[in-house]
Amino acid sequence: MGETLPAMLQRVDVMAPAMTKLKKPISATLRENVHYTFSGFNFLPAFLELILQVGVDRIMFSTDHPYQSMAEGRGFLDRLPVSDADRERIAHGNAERLFGI
Repeated sequence: MGETLPAMLQRVDVMAPAMTKLKKPISATLRENVHYTFSGFNFLPAFLELILQVGVDRIMFSTDHPYQSMAEGRGFLDRLPVSDADRERIAHGNAERLFGI
């Protein structure tokens, strides 16, 4: 979940211009250049916020093993309210594209 960054994008955009003098909003940089996992956040509202903020092409499946159950993480992935194609992107396709494998 990007250490909760997706939930903070609007706030960062409001606060950052005075500090950074960037021409582009920080949220645009975070949406265009960062990939996110939901490791340890097997909570549907948090996932939905993530997908709304960054889109399915920037999300990769992961678990927080050994701190959380891998079976629970996989079960959460299987229950996500996304298309089969989006689930495949999240499960492995986005990582394959990012890492060139």
